[in-house]
Amino acid sequence: MHLNEAKVTHRQKAWRIDFFGDAGEQLTVRLPEAAALNEEDAIDRARKMMVQLTPFGTRGGEPSLNCYDSLSNGNFDDDQPPFGVKH
Repeated sequence: MHLNEAKVTHRQKAWRIDFFGDAGEQLTVRLPEAAALNEEDAIDRARKMMVQLTPFGTRGGEPSLNCYDSLSNGNFDDDQPPFGVKH
């Protein structure tokens, strides 16, 4: 998802941050009022939450099969191991 826009609303003692992607995607994050001082803080906090939820080093959310798999760029056509892995 490539973000195009973020819209922040503040109601009922909570923040609502709507992120809009360039392909029509939309993601909403809700935060308690105490989580941010202003709209900019709310956006920063929501982005940090999204990063924490992202499954880095995995394929489709599943755990990596092994060290090689977790470091791989997914190109299994060439004979070279990924950076940092020795034969």
